[in-house]
This record gives sequence, C-alpha cells and structure tokens, in this order.
Amino acid sequence: MLLGGVSRRMGRDKAHLTLEGVAFATRVARTLSTLCEEVWLVGGEPPADAPGRAVPDGPGPVCALRGLATALEAARAPRVLVLATDLPLVTPPLLLALLAHGDAEVVLPRSSKGLEPLCALYRREPALAAARRRLDEGKLSLHGLLDTLACRTLGPEELARLDPDGLALRNLNSPEDVAAAEAALAARRPGLSRS
Repeated sequence: MLLGGVSRRMGRDKAHLTLEGVAFATRVARTLSTLCEEVWLVGGEPPADAPGRAVPDGPGPVCALRGLATALEAARAPRVLVLATDLPLVTPPLLLALLAHGDAEVVLPRSSKGLEPLCALYRREPALAAARRRLDEGKLSLHGLLDTLACRTLGPEELARLDPDGLALRNLNSPEDVAAAEAALAARRPGLSRS
C-alpha cells in the first residue's frame, strides 16, 4: 500500500485520517492482509495498528511512480497488488476480481473517471523495469507507465456488479470527500431510516 503523497487538497497526511474511527491506512492494510501473504506500507509513517511492514520511499522525485517502484522493489511475489491509502472503501470482491485476471502485466479498474493505476495488480518484473526506466527518464506519469505495459481492465459494467454502491474506488482527497463517505456508510447501516 502506498502511504506517501503531498495531500494538498486534504491539507494533512491521509494515512492517519479516519473513516468510521479507523485510519485510512489501517483500513486498507487490513483489507490487503485478508488476501495477501505480505503487506508493505510504502512511504510515509503508517499508523501503529496498520498490519504490515513499513518501507521508506526509494530515492527520486516525490510522486506516485516512485512509491509504486518502491513497492515493486520491496515485494518478492511475481504479482503485486498495489493500493493507495486514499482508497479506504476498497472491497475484497473488487481485489479478488483483479487477482483472478493476473495474466496481463497490469490488471486494473477502468471506472467512469478512467483508469485506476493505484488500485491494480502488477506483474512485478515488467512493471518494475518500466517504472525504473521512466523514473530515470524523468517521465513520472502513472498513466504513461500504463502505456508501456500490457493492461487488462475491469470495465464499468463489471465494476457495477462488484461494487453496486459505487464506493470501492472513491478517492478521498478532501475533507468534503471524507464527509460524503461517512454519510454513505452511515446510510448503509441497518436500522437507519432512509428518506
């Protein structure tokens, strides 16, 4: 899981922000720990209760591509599931769907907002080689990285089946996003009246 990031819109470290009383990073790490043998908490300072092993960001510019390269470098498995800390609503069914299609160099969702490279399953060797090359060239775009790899996407129809509420890929980048997510989760709780 990638913890780093500047968090300009949020104004503070997203890894320690809470949703339903649990830190974003802890929520994501717990979800990953139910599916993965190892969980790497890359960059930033993880909450004390987040399961996994902390790994500092590697050298280079502060960007998501550096975090991805660090995660791929730390992992030893041939396939690496990568998630950003600002996706605390991600669900096991969505992640299992990514894992079920591990034949491509990258398997990732294509939501209505486009490709989601920070909720993706990467084949370690080709993705790491491409990420290192792009970092060396100063090409820092994650979408540019995807252009160099063979991708398999889960499209909007498949995502709607896996995530009928449309919450799993909701990036929480601002205080307003967090408030909306809290409201959506509260509305799903049993016993609440809905208007």
